[in-house]
Amino acid sequence: MALENAIKEGEKTESVSPEVIYNHQQIVITYEGQESLSVIPTAELESLRETVYLFQSHENAKRLLDALERAKARTSQPRTVEDLCQEFGLGEEEEKASA
Repeated sequence: MALENAIKEGEKTESVSPEVIYNHQQIVITYEGQESLSVIPTAELESLRETVYLFQSHENAKRLLDALERAKARTSQPRTVEDLCQEFGLGEEEEKASA
């Protein structure tokens, strides 16, 4: 994760938005006697939530990690979208409908 900046309660926060958005940095706002607050870009939050969702299923997590290992090991040959569509019969209904 990017460098973490911290600001304390009462400090000016005008610079928080550009820092978070343009530098993709996490900003931690600390409150005395209370839990801290983190500010991150929405896209990063959505990405984290999607990752958590995908890994909730043990079976899906195993498939994803296996695929990552195969990708790192480069044991599979790259394939085009067209090849995959043909292999799995995707788009055939559209071709039949237009014929």
